[in-house]
Formats: sequence, structure tokens, C-alpha cells
Amino acid sequence: MRTHDTWLTRAETGADIPAVRAINLAAFDTPQEADLVDALRADSSWIEGLSLVAADQDGTLVGHALLTRCHIGDSPALCLAPVAVRPDQQKTGAGSAVIRAALAAAKERGEYHVTVLGHPAYYPRFGFGRASLHGIGLSIEVPDEAMMALTLDESRPLPSGTVRYAAPFGI
Repeated sequence: MRTHDTWLTRAETGADIPAVRAINLAAFDTPQEADLVDALRADSSWIEGLSLVAADQDGTLVGHALLTRCHIGDSPALCLAPVAVRPDQQKTGAGSAVIRAALAAAKERGEYHVTVLGHPAYYPRFGFGRASLHGIGLSIEVPDEAMMALTLDESRPLPSGTVRYAAPFGI
């Protein structure tokens, strides 16, 4: 368990599954992300230890970040999605803490590359940059600035290619 400012971050346990679902249901307008997490848990893309939670000082779970296996061309990579924080705890640093913990856990496991499809004003603070500058794209149309990638090891540059997500993403 790590402490990031006032947030405790750790890998999800089986006992956390209902709370993780509740966080995703509260954070998004539809159950699509919560259902995606459940589907990914049953998929071969799931990597034990890379579903992270953020808890407050009382141990109440308030945030969640998930990294699952994807590929950039033929190179293994990770996909950061979804990231969710309970609405009453958004803009408190819980999301940043759980993302930083997830990226640190991935690096500790020897992973090198992470992709995210998200808000271009938010994810660069974690080191993500425009994926297209590295020849990385998707098979669907998305705003260029929203598709981002990051290397966790500067000696391992990002590969180029089309990102292939796990089947539950439907992409």
C-alpha cells in the first residue's frame, strides 16, 4: 500500500469488486464503464495487481484505475481505462493518486508502454503525449489529441502501429 498525499492506494482485492463497480456507476452517466470493468475481469487481458483503488484515511474506496493488456502493433502494451472517482471526491487528487499508483505498479512489473484515450488536458501531467507523433493510431476515428501514449522506460521508445484493445472494449 502506498500513500499519495491523503490517499491510500493499493491493488484491488476480491472484496473490493462491489465498491469498484459502485465507483464506476457513480462516476459515469451510464453503466457502460462498470460493465466494461466486469467484462475485463473475466478476459485474458486482465493482469492481477493492475486494478488499483484509492481509499480515504478511513479506508473508504473513492477511486479506481485499471490497466489491461493491449497491443501497439505486435508489441505488448497496457491500456489505462477506465479511471473513475466518486463524484463527491473528484478534484481532490484521488484520481491522480490512483493513476500514479497504477503506472508505478506497471513499471514494477516490467511493463514498458501505456495508452490512454482520454482528456488531452488531463493525462499529460502523468507523462502521456500524443500517440500519433509516435505512429500510434486506432482502427476507429477519435480526436487526435485524445489518443495518448507513454513509455515507462525511456530506454524503450514507444513502438508504432495500431492499438488493439481487449475484446470487451469492442474496438
